[in-house]
Amino acid sequence: MAGQQFQYDDSGNTFFYFLTSFVGLIVIPATYYLWPRDQNAEQLRLKSLRRVHGRCLWYRLRLMKSQQSFVPTLKKAALLFGWAVFLLLAYKVSKLDREYQEYNPYEVLNLDPGATLSEIKKQYHALSLKHHPDRGGDETTFMTIAKAYSALTNEQSRLNWEQYGNPDGQGATSFGIALPAWIVDQKNSMLVLLVYGLAFMVILPVVVGTWWYRSIRYSGDQILINTTQLFMHFMYKTPNMNMKRLTMVLTAAFEFDPRSNKEATIRPTDNVEVPQLIRELGNINVKKKEPPFCYPYSLKARVLLLSHLARMDVSEELEEDQRFVVRKSPALLQEMINVGCQLTMMANSRGGFHAPRLVTIENCMKLTQMTVQGLQESKSPLLQLPHFEEEHLRYCISKKYKVRTLQDLVSLKDSDRRSMLRFLGEEKYDEVMGVLGSFPHITMETKLQVLDDEDSHNITAGSIVTVTVTLTRKRMADVFEKEQESASCQGEEGANTEEAQGDANKSKTKVWQNKSKGAKKTAKSKRKKLTKKKAPPAPAKTKQANGSVTGNELTNPPTTTTSTAAPAGKEEDDDVSDKGSESDEAEVNKDSHSERDEDSDKHSDTEVDEIAGDDEEEWEALQQSIQRRERALLETKSKVTHPVYSLYFPEEKQEWWWLYIADRRDQTLVSMPYHVCTLKDTEEVELKFPAPSKTGNFQYSVILRSDSYLGLDQIKPLKLEVHEAKAMLDNHPQWDIPDTEEEDEEQEDSDGIEESEDEDEDD
Repeated sequence: MAGQQFQYDDSGNTFFYFLTSFVGLIVIPATYYLWPRDQNAEQLRLKSLRRVHGRCLWYRLRLMKSQQSFVPTLKKAALLFGWAVFLLLAYKVSKLDREYQEYNPYEVLNLDPGATLSEIKKQYHALSLKHHPDRGGDETTFMTIAKAYSALTNEQSRLNWEQYGNPDGQGATSFGIALPAWIVDQKNSMLVLLVYGLAFMVILPVVVGTWWYRSIRYSGDQILINTTQLFMHFMYKTPNMNMKRLTMVLTAAFEFDPRSNKEATIRPTDNVEVPQLIRELGNINVKKKEPPFCYPYSLKARVLLLSHLARMDVSEELEEDQRFVVRKSPALLQEMINVGCQLTMMANSRGGFHAPRLVTIENCMKLTQMTVQGLQESKSPLLQLPHFEEEHLRYCISKKYKVRTLQDLVSLKDSDRRSMLRFLGEEKYDEVMGVLGSFPHITMETKLQVLDDEDSHNITAGSIVTVTVTLTRKRMADVFEKEQESASCQGEEGANTEEAQGDANKSKTKVWQNKSKGAKKTAKSKRKKLTKKKAPPAPAKTKQANGSVTGNELTNPPTTTTSTAAPAGKEEDDDVSDKGSESDEAEVNKDSHSERDEDSDKHSDTEVDEIAGDDEEEWEALQQSIQRRERALLETKSKVTHPVYSLYFPEEKQEWWWLYIADRRDQTLVSMPYHVCTLKDTEEVELKFPAPSKTGNFQYSVILRSDSYLGLDQIKPLKLEVHEAKAMLDNHPQWDIPDTEEEDEEQEDSDGIEESEDEDEDD
């Protein structure tokens, strides 16, 4: 085998290839992912939201951030510099001479390929005279000419050149390393070793260790593990948690502790400003010595959150800290809901402790709504609208209007609404109506079934019940339009009914004037009807020739009337008529039986067709549900739904919802809350839970709660009728399958012997 030879780049040309490739691998992906998106599109989006969300805190902060941010400019400058370096290196590489050239002895001797031996010798002789060292020529050039002449005249050298590309035969394999030669120079060995040691033994372990240490402290939802453990401890300790206790547990999260999170800060001025806020807020359990509620970071976060809910003004220094606390709270409350669901499942499966009550989990959801809207629990949902203050609510809750919720405000007529909101000017009224029209209006449809069962609508004890909930979102403005259309339609119908009533009154007067004539006509018509409706004399029983009495079962009335009206002397005619009637009766009965058979056959055929059609529909529905699940698993929907109107929340938030089933009588969860984060127009959600182990009727509730708005929650009753499970058949003929063919043959032989014995006995 030939040896191997490693060559470092003495000239530095090969190193430029490596450097160009390395820079290109960094610059091209970085440009795709880091290049700032079109700022004009963001500005247009913000401009379209200005009419509704112009007064929101997050909107004003976003505008200020977009105007003062230099990050996009710095990103563009860095990426452009990278591209300049890349293009410069590419230009440098394109100008480099190609070092490797294929060895061709014809080119060395300045001959055309296929030259004859005499031409080769003649050319070699001429070049050797010119480049011979004894005649003052270059020795290297002469050696190259001699090698080329040998390659073309010597059979072995020519064979080596044609086979290996070298007249000397197969040489050592050469590997070029795209590093400068000074790197492996002995003089620079200590410096190179120091750089390698610093890069791979210090910097790389520190970077990886720092990343790993930070990542293991957080859960998948970027919540500190210590915070999750804290929530689990207190929810296990206090299953029934009121709103005040819940606020204390929330603000004790380690996200607000500067030792665990660098974003949280403790300022020297907190010793003056926080006690002042405590005096304004009132009783917030300051004297409670239970850790960690008594720690300074927890007390400060609690005071800032409660002042946000009370819509109190704070100093500029505390305002930044307050925004941080408010911004973190929805994610922490979602983690509390997840912890409550985990404890509920553990309590249902293992037992031994009390699961968190339904009121605790619902309080977490309510506190999320309150945090986003900046409202206390006892405040009216109407305060979510702009220009609404506490003193304005007396106009709404008066006896004349009785408006307490957003739905009440929507259901008012436009004239009554304008009259009630007369304290607003025309411009403010239009703004309030625009904001109210952007609020969501959700319709919820439920479908109860047991999947993967023969009878999907029969719920048995212990079966897995699937409730398919279809959510459809519309804007409140659509409800306005529909109500206005319905009101206009009702007005038109009212006008039409009034006109019809007027016409009816006129017609009534005319009838009253012609009452005598009408009475005469009606009397005559009644007499005619009575004469027409008179039934023939009731021949309930007729005497036959043998003196027996039979019931009147004849179907032909004329025959019966003639037989009864005949004189006594014509008994023979009566007998003949009776026989004829009996024969007619038999024929009619035969026809009726055949018709009944045909009707029953048709009815059975239609029943079979209906059953087959139902089976096909169920199969299609099952296939559609399977395909829908597969699509839901494969596709990832965007969590950007609709921006929330929130006057005091510091960042843009999307409309999300919680959907779950609960037993409100026992205050327990039936199915775990599903966080609906992709509801734009229509969304279908499947909630599964095990049916009760006892038979009977059960009353549950399907509950939809918003995580952003107050007063838009929906509760829909769900009735569950649980039947007893069918008994499983142990010995079904379907499963009596012989193991081998021999058993089948033996069974057939035994059957044949039994049949022959039976025939002999009969003989």
